[in-house]
Amino acid sequence: MSAEPILEPVMTQVDPIDLLSTFEKASPVPIRPEYVEGTAMVPPQANDNHNDGAFELGFQFRSAGVRLVGMGNGYRGAHGDGRTMALVIPDFYVRRRRPTELDESYCKANKGWYPIDMLALVGEVTSTNHETDTGPKFRTYAAAGVPVYVLVDRHSGTAHCYTDPVLPGDDPTEAYYATDTKVSLGEPLPLPAPYPTLDTAPFLTD
Repeated sequence: MSAEPILEPVMTQVDPIDLLSTFEKASPVPIRPEYVEGTAMVPPQANDNHNDGAFELGFQFRSAGVRLVGMGNGYRGAHGDGRTMALVIPDFYVRRRRPTELDESYCKANKGWYPIDMLALVGEVTSTNHETDTGPKFRTYAAAGVPVYVLVDRHSGTAHCYTDPVLPGDDPTEAYYATDTKVSLGEPLPLPAPYPTLDTAPFLTD
């Protein structure tokens, strides 16, 4: 799920999980906020092309025999001291494993957020908030050590497969992916094995 910043940066003494729960309960419509780089974010209204395209990419993984593909779950990344670093809901993802009993206990203890180390690949499709997916989320996924980040940037008309995450120090905002495989929308996007090459043509109908 893509997201736009709302409100002010979160005060350090506030548990981000509790803060997002408050946002969910207070909203007159169903939402699931995210938390990235110290800021609570709420999803913008995604259009049909965004949702259809994200679903299509997930289907391509399934058709290629990649079974642990999903959409909708939330994942928590933590700092070394255990504090919440990020709470994210990717548009689609490939998991390393199905949730174990330990993963489900973690999810329950963290009010619906699974551990981010379950993720082998994450994917985002930009909406009006393309700066979030190309900046804070790019750094957050790299800092969490997610091996592959697939980004469909409808703003620039490009698709990216980012690999080789690097965290040069203790500051997550300095993390990045060392390798960027980039194509124009409509062109096939190669991914590392065992993943398929993705057809990005569905996004040309935006």
